[in-house]
Amino acid sequence: MAFIDEYEFDILENESEKLVIEELGKQLDDYKKTICKCNTCVVDMAAMALNAVKPLYRVSLLGTQYAAQAMNEHSYAKALKDSVTKAIEKVRKNPAHD
Repeated sequence: MAFIDEYEFDILENESEKLVIEELGKQLDDYKKTICKCNTCVVDMAAMALNAVKPLYRVSLLGTQYAAQAMNEHSYAKALKDSVTKAIEKVRKNPAHD
């Protein structure tokens, strides 16, 4: 049996991913400049933003509460919003396609 099959890794979740995707949606809805919103560009934006923020992994409901608490901290919320803004601008200027 493979190592991955011995444990319940499917319960391991990164709450930052949900928060980044939510913030990305908000910012793209309000975005004033012309920008490509194809699947490749939007997923690139999410990946770039996620690489820049502290991950909030959880394996229980209590972890979800921890993530919500972290988002209420001004410094984490600001870092998350800034990382999404920077990712949007970077992909806007350098899309992964022609």
